[in-house]
Amino acid sequence: HRSLQGRPLLGPPYERFDTGWSHSGDALLLALGESIQLGVDLEQIRPRPHARELARRFFHADEVRWLEAGAADAMESSFLRLWCAKEALLKAHGQGLSFGLDKLVFAERGSALQLIACDAALGAPDDWTLHEWTPLDGYRAALAWRPLSAGVGAT
Repeated sequence: HRSLQGRPLLGPPYERFDTGWSHSGDALLLALGESIQLGVDLEQIRPRPHARELARRFFHADEVRWLEAGAADAMESSFLRLWCAKEALLKAHGQGLSFGLDKLVFAERGSALQLIACDAALGAPDDWTLHEWTPLDGYRAALAWRPLSAGVGAT
């Protein structure tokens, strides 16, 4: 069945589990978690010549400043990291990209991205955990989750 936002949900007796999936290129990524609300995004690494323009149009101004302050050859890679993080979290919450990529703000803390601000509809930034990784050569992935008790829940 589906949530009110159209998010797919597992039925009984698996309702305590949440699942997510993403595909890009020739790869598919599946995630399953118990007593959490999760979202996952997978992106194939490829040239993104319009990354700067997309960031300026859709990302929060603080993220655009971070992207533009970095080395020019790292712009597309950093853009992809932010895109994956934002999409994973919005999928976890049950919102699509139309919710607004600028309504959640990530910052680099050490070598990891961390949610530092978000629209109240997403809950508190500290509720969310983000994990980034390289699942296959040529791909980038992000998994976002929060305990069901931190949010409205998956149902």
